[in-house]
Amino acid sequence: MLLEGLETLCLLASEGTMAKVASRLYISQSAVSKRIAQLEQRLGKKLIEPDGRHTRLTPQARELLARVAPSLAEMKGVLADSQILTDHTPLPVACSETLLAGYLARFMHDYLQQDPHIALSTHHTPVILARVRGGDALLGICAGRLPPGHGLCAERLLEEPFYLVGDDQGEATPGDQEEERRILTMDLENPSNRYLREPLAALGLTPAMELDSYLALIELAKAGIGPVLLPAGLLALVGEQGKSAHPLPGLGRPLHLVYRPNSLKRDRIARLVQALQVHFRHLSSQG
Repeated sequence: MLLEGLETLCLLASEGTMAKVASRLYISQSAVSKRIAQLEQRLGKKLIEPDGRHTRLTPQARELLARVAPSLAEMKGVLADSQILTDHTPLPVACSETLLAGYLARFMHDYLQQDPHIALSTHHTPVILARVRGGDALLGICAGRLPPGHGLCAERLLEEPFYLVGDDQGEATPGDQEEERRILTMDLENPSNRYLREPLAALGLTPAMELDSYLALIELAKAGIGPVLLPAGLLALVGEQGKSAHPLPGLGRPLHLVYRPNSLKRDRIARLVQALQVHFRHLSSQG
């Protein structure tokens, strides 16, 4: 019960509302409230307070999480490593939405025929890393640079190039800064994408908008609102505009497979990892 309460409090710190936490844990809002109340009773201190439509953690709660959150994530990961994984147990896989759309949809369609109990969820890379560390996902497939000290095994699957869609000025090259070119990009404040700012500037490209959704960028590119920065795997989803996209020399993002150190000792995970490796090697040979 103590572990459940701490996990719920940790989620509340990031999600901000009881409803969102309930959705993440697949329980009711009343169950979320009950867990927090039991934890408050156990610790003898107030942990949350109302903040409009949101719920705010008290200073005591923030201090508690600062001390226990890293250990809590590691403990959850160890428990996930110890869980029995049969052929019928859900195997949670956290994946980048763009990789699922660009490279893995057909692969997953075929692989689910032999292992129908894979449970896919989509997230940004920082969340994928956190879910795999904490055992909420047993495998992660993510895009962008990984932060140092992430504590997971990481295999590079592919270096995915970037393209400009809807750009009438031709291919951008380093030092091409005579006239500033304003582009639409993904969110460069995302820790996995920050490294792109400097090479974009070297190409004379300045973000005019930074969007949190590649789906929105794709629709803007299809509508001819550009130029739009997109990774190679999404060009096919843009249609005619994608066929005339210009590559950006030397600009790409690494795609990684991440898992906990003991994960490959489990046959189902090892089989999936091997199949993904073969799939991406085939993509590399085609590119």
